[in-house]
Amino acid sequence: MSAPTRLRAVVRDGFTIVKLQARHVMETGRRKDGRGLTVAAHYVTELVVSHNDRVVMSAAFGPSVSRDPYLSFSFVGGAPGDRVSVAWVDNRGDARSDVATIG
Repeated sequence: MSAPTRLRAVVRDGFTIVKLQARHVMETGRRKDGRGLTVAAHYVTELVVSHNDRVVMSAAFGPSVSRDPYLSFSFVGGAPGDRVSVAWVDNRGDARSDVATIG
């Protein structure tokens, strides 16, 4: 299983600012290992962020995204104590979801 997603959200001037780092290897399928063998592709394909079960951001990723992708965005609304969740799925069918409280 992958490491927890680093997720932080704060409210400033009516906007909720979300910063997250989805910790994932993000292998392209083109890299060679020390023996010259191709390392199998393994990358996040879909990432969704929700605020109190309402989708506020979704992204479709591919193999060109770097290891441990970092995202920062904001949305209108949200209050301290509300929940923000992130969920992602990779090309192998592995999935992860994490939740944070807005500070």
